[in-house]
Amino acid sequence: MRAVFVQVQCIPGKTYAVADALFEREIASELYSTSGDYDLLMKLYIPEDVDIGKFIDENVADVPGIFRTLTTLTFKAF
Repeated sequence: MRAVFVQVQCIPGKTYAVADALFEREIASELYSTSGDYDLLMKLYIPEDVDIGKFIDENVADVPGIFRTLTTLTFKAF
């Protein structure tokens, strides 16, 4: 499994609805509200054989209220 972080920028006033929808999908190991340019930070574990872009597109980006996402891939945990 590969750890992937996704920052989520929401349409104003939709952060809690987006967080609830993502939580209901049971794809995140951790989901936080954050300050700064993005409203949510989500940690996912994606199997090595799964296309990350397709996974994000099909499981995250289609949630109503999401304006933009930023995906960060990880390599090695220390």
